[in-house]
Amino acid sequence: MKNFKFKIRDNNYNVKILSHEGNKIELEVNGTSYSVKMKEEIKKTKTPTLVRAASKRPAEPLKVNPSSSKTKIVAPIPGVVLSLDAKVGDVIKIGDRLLVLEAMKMENNIVSEKAGTITAVNVSVGQQVLQNEIMIELE
Repeated sequence: MKNFKFKIRDNNYNVKILSHEGNKIELEVNGTSYSVKMKEEIKKTKTPTLVRAASKRPAEPLKVNPSSSKTKIVAPIPGVVLSLDAKVGDVIKIGDRLLVLEAMKMENNIVSEKAGTITAVNVSVGQQVLQNEIMIELE
């Protein structure tokens, strides 16, 4: 299994561990075999592994339905609204920034994925939002 070299009071020792089961160790010191019984069993530390089952359904896309007349902009993650860049009645294009959402100390720009006119703004600056909460509606 493992080989060790020790020097104790100017004496050299070559130790070879042959087997280790529970609290019993078979070893060889300078060619002489020994069977050693430990007072306590050496506990092995186990690193937990996270095992997750594969998802049964595909991930939901974040894209909006281009054929629908109304679009709801929802919070992708929980966070705090830092700034609003759009108001009711604004005409927006694809890619226009609607608001900034702070989540986990990062600023996330929420942009429009569809052109249209804003019909409702359901959040205000400083408000906390939950995941999938409707923030802005547009037609």
